[in-house]
Amino acid sequence: MTTKQNYIRVLITVLRMAIGWHFLYEGLSKIFTPGWSAAGYLSNTTGFMSGFYHAIAASPTLLKICDLMNMYGLLLIGLALFIGLLIRYASLAGALLLALYYFAYPPFGANLFGSSEGHLFIVDKLFIEAAALIFIALFNEKGYSIDNLLEYFRRQKASDPQPEAASSRREVLKNLASLPVLGLMGWGAFRNEKSTGVDVTSGATIQVKQLALSELKGELPKGKIGKHEISRLVLGGNLIGGWAHSRDLLYVPSLFKAYNTEKKVYETLMLAEQAGVNTINIGFPSNPLIAKYKKLFGSKIQVISQVGPDMDKNDYFVNIDKAIDFGVDIVQIQGNWCDWLVRDQKMEVIQKMMDHIRKQGYTAGLASHSIESLVACEEQGIIPDYYMKTMHHDQYWSAHPREFRVPFEVDGKKHLDHNKFHDNCFCLFPEKTVDFVSKTKVPVMGFKVLAAGAIEPKDGFRWAFENGADFICVGMFDFQVVDNINITLDILKDLKREREWRG
Repeated sequence: MTTKQNYIRVLITVLRMAIGWHFLYEGLSKIFTPGWSAAGYLSNTTGFMSGFYHAIAASPTLLKICDLMNMYGLLLIGLALFIGLLIRYASLAGALLLALYYFAYPPFGANLFGSSEGHLFIVDKLFIEAAALIFIALFNEKGYSIDNLLEYFRRQKASDPQPEAASSRREVLKNLASLPVLGLMGWGAFRNEKSTGVDVTSGATIQVKQLALSELKGELPKGKIGKHEISRLVLGGNLIGGWAHSRDLLYVPSLFKAYNTEKKVYETLMLAEQAGVNTINIGFPSNPLIAKYKKLFGSKIQVISQVGPDMDKNDYFVNIDKAIDFGVDIVQIQGNWCDWLVRDQKMEVIQKMMDHIRKQGYTAGLASHSIESLVACEEQGIIPDYYMKTMHHDQYWSAHPREFRVPFEVDGKKHLDHNKFHDNCFCLFPEKTVDFVSKTKVPVMGFKVLAAGAIEPKDGFRWAFENGADFICVGMFDFQVVDNINITLDILKDLKREREWRG
């Protein structure tokens, strides 16, 4: 074999094994994901073959067959390609399977500008990989493989002295080289699964709703907080984390968590990013999930992480440092912690935390539910880079009477008396909040602007922006993202606002 032929054999081997590993891992990820099904992927197809895919999704029998073919077809095709067994058949089967994925969401026509792969026309990664498999199937050279080894034994048995039959022991070992590589990659994937869980973003799982994106009315305007350019509408983290604030509807937090699986969270984030929302504000426990999303997708979404001190250990900085280690962009002292520290006359903790955030080179935010907390901080000269304040009116059915409201009661005891707090009102004294916001010189991000779902978005968004919010942070399910962006765009076009924009 010439040097050129040897290079070609090595290159074909690497190409075949790389595609094989992709198939193999896709199959394993589905097999080890509890309850995995292609139902959602098939039901949302919008290409010219959508009727075919919808029919499969609508039939329990066909769907079960489809799921099994996806899981074990990918596994067997991937294994055959990786080790080089029945290469021609595996390549053609793989190309056929990729073609089925390709025509489910073809990168042309209605899907052109909504593809989760980017703005594509005809050629995407499925097209390229299928073309590579067809090339492997038709090209005479198949690389080092089990097929070559079997051919060697066949020729040996037939006493055929052909030199290209890998007659030397060295050639035999080369044809078995994929096995230890498979072992190493499998071990690495196993370790990764132990630390981050199964990669739920593998094929036929994540799909952004293309038609929803086509309904956008325009591009979200942005403002600045510190060095960060932030969309006026920010994605809230409560629905992702399962914090529903659902009053006495006890099932709702569980329902949120059941709907917002890791896969669904990724779909929501992808949709929000493509629609123009470039920032998310999350509770500290959601940091690992968002960090994983950013790593998997190379996402550029900016992350604001809420943090609190560890008062039991008098460690005010531990969660700040952990958030930074997770790769967040902005660090914000959590609203309930700000309220509790002011209430308990421990405001020096807030100052120390803010100083530590800034010493690390990060923008420092300060949130609260009770306006008394921010007033007290400002009086003490504790000024953040931006405030985050609950901003909603109280003209909704479940708001308890103003005369019974008590400062700092949010996140406190839930009373059975209907005249008192029961996780139902978060901006206790709206007029005091509006007065504070009108005077402050730093940007303000309003949150709970819908009173946890009690106020219509058109009403809540307008009230917050007109009363001085520079940004609003809103928890959104995937099916609400585009509607909320369009509502924001409509409101900002004819906004009556006295406070000048601070961000």
